[in-house]
Amino acid sequence: MTVIDASDATETPLYVETFADALPTDARIAEVRARLEDAGVKYVMACWIDLFGIPKTKPVPMSDFEALCKGRGPQFAVHSVSFVPELTPADSDQVVVPDLNAVYVCPWDPTIAIIFSDLFWEDKPYNVCPRQALKRAIAEAARQGYRGYAGIEPEFIVMRYDEHGRPVKAFDTDPQQPGALRPRRQAYGYDTEHSLDAMPFLKDLIDMLEGLGWGLNDVVAEGAYSQFELDFGYSHLLQMADRFVFLRLTLKEVAKKHGMFVTFMPKPTTGDWRSGAHINFSLRSLADPDRNLFEDGDGGWSTECRHAVGGLIKHSEALTAITCSTVNSYNGLVPRVGGFEGGTVTWAPTNITYGHNNRSAQFRLPQNRFCIENRAADMCMNIYLALAATLAAAVEGVEQAIDPGEPSDFDLYALSEEEAERMGIRRLPRNLYEAIKALKQDELFRHVLGEQMVKSYIAYKVDEWERYHQAVTDWEVNEYLRLY
Repeated sequence: MTVIDASDATETPLYVETFADALPTDARIAEVRARLEDAGVKYVMACWIDLFGIPKTKPVPMSDFEALCKGRGPQFAVHSVSFVPELTPADSDQVVVPDLNAVYVCPWDPTIAIIFSDLFWEDKPYNVCPRQALKRAIAEAARQGYRGYAGIEPEFIVMRYDEHGRPVKAFDTDPQQPGALRPRRQAYGYDTEHSLDAMPFLKDLIDMLEGLGWGLNDVVAEGAYSQFELDFGYSHLLQMADRFVFLRLTLKEVAKKHGMFVTFMPKPTTGDWRSGAHINFSLRSLADPDRNLFEDGDGGWSTECRHAVGGLIKHSEALTAITCSTVNSYNGLVPRVGGFEGGTVTWAPTNITYGHNNRSAQFRLPQNRFCIENRAADMCMNIYLALAATLAAAVEGVEQAIDPGEPSDFDLYALSEEEAERMGIRRLPRNLYEAIKALKQDELFRHVLGEQMVKSYIAYKVDEWERYHQAVTDWEVNEYLRLY
């Protein structure tokens, strides 16, 4: 399988202020075109990222590649489709400029290449372009002498439609039948039999990711039936964000080939394990780029790491509005759920604190790598906004020497609210609206994302919250219909 990932993990992504400065050179265009044609590519999708982290595009033939790279390709009325009403039908459209360091040939169809792109409006970076916001945050951190890296732990559930058109788990050897016996089974996590059942799907996925050269380590059968996690290598923030979006596309396309679909919804079924996407974040100094700032000279956790944790804790509620971006996200951020296969503890964070390898804390300092793992994140997040906010909060923590307090190296699920209050440990937002209120008040993130981006994001999320409360759920009917 021939694929291209033209990104350079050692290259600092550049944020430029003008459309002209963003355009690639003729030599670079010719070089990438030759590589694409050698790979058999016939169609190109220059993908910009909308407010919710979803890629959008207009396919073009390879014959239009030069025009596309020069900003003379398709234009978009972004403000007509992405809940960003600051512009009107009388305003100019947005123009995409492909990033030729972010070129991916689709392994499920090598005649198609996806090129991640940046939006410009009237010769300037468009102020509701999440990819531009991340590039701007990276550039600002670089001016302060820092460079961020991240790895993501994506979790997802594979499903299919049954003969009645109902969504069911794709890999479930004992599916529930009406009126039939349902014996209690061993927990799904790590199970060899269930991994074997899923191998026709997983083999295609593993082969494609191996071909992309992302350093895939393993695939994990997670706690919910038909739930999986992928572990692959870390990279600089812009490349990791692009890979995250491309991975979501790949997962969906592989599933379609097997008559299934993938959901990234954190909690698609009541009582099931949550699907998360933990962010593993680290910093390096541009003055010493080969050293991880989170490791001290004696092989322990550094002072810079503690301060970065302090910055993340300071902005946690607002950050969670971005990393846990849906109403459904907060159904997973609870300590215990009855009826789990294998126990009742969720292993999901509920408290804003940190601990050494403590999976009940929001921020974990793992025992096998020097990074800060934010466990309050899921696959629905806009990864560009999430990494931009993470970088800014961590750098602020280092620059201002923010003290995170003592680590919480104990089971936080056993902590009462009164005990947490006495210890100064805050509760994670219990719902999307609480998180959005915190984002409204966060001046750092307003600066990082931009006034219009934050305004548009909050407007949509408030609308989402209001629409959620207009729906009557099955739980409410079962709880109240005959009780009162």
